[in-house]
Amino acid sequence: MKIGTVHFNIILLLAGLLTGCSSLSGDKKELSTIELHLESSPDDPAFSEPVPIYRAHPAYVNVSRLAFLDERDLEQAAVVDWMGGFAIQLVFNEHGQLVLENTTRSNPSHRIAVLAGFGESRWLAAPLVNRPITDGQFTFTPDATREEAERIVRGLTNTIAQLKK
Repeated sequence: MKIGTVHFNIILLLAGLLTGCSSLSGDKKELSTIELHLESSPDDPAFSEPVPIYRAHPAYVNVSRLAFLDERDLEQAAVVDWMGGFAIQLVFNEHGQLVLENTTRSNPSHRIAVLAGFGESRWLAAPLVNRPITDGQFTFTPDATREEAERIVRGLTNTIAQLKK
């Protein structure tokens, strides 16, 4: 199996961030990762896979194996009050905003599956996006407790700070 060197180097960087590698940080802060994957056709299993969304009653959504956005394009993350509950709001930088807008404009009525790494790796949501997201903000209700959502956001905030160094 061939893995591109760029992809491999990103994996090494993220592994270092997740383990709190001393060469990347002086202390062992909580770190998190996040990936957005576009819903795709199951026609080619080499490029897509079904993933479970919602732990209590999993619904499988077929998504691209490659993320179209991740924490490298995040400006900030927050837990926000949302419709009587809470949600995670991701705010992307200029590049991330452009990618998010182009992806949602080119793929109307597709789901965006969210994979988070925060000590464990878990699919958190797959909201259906019916219109282009033009403001660079992606807000979703996660399959997580509020404490888990706060842990994910805290880790993303630390990861963003580490990546900016």
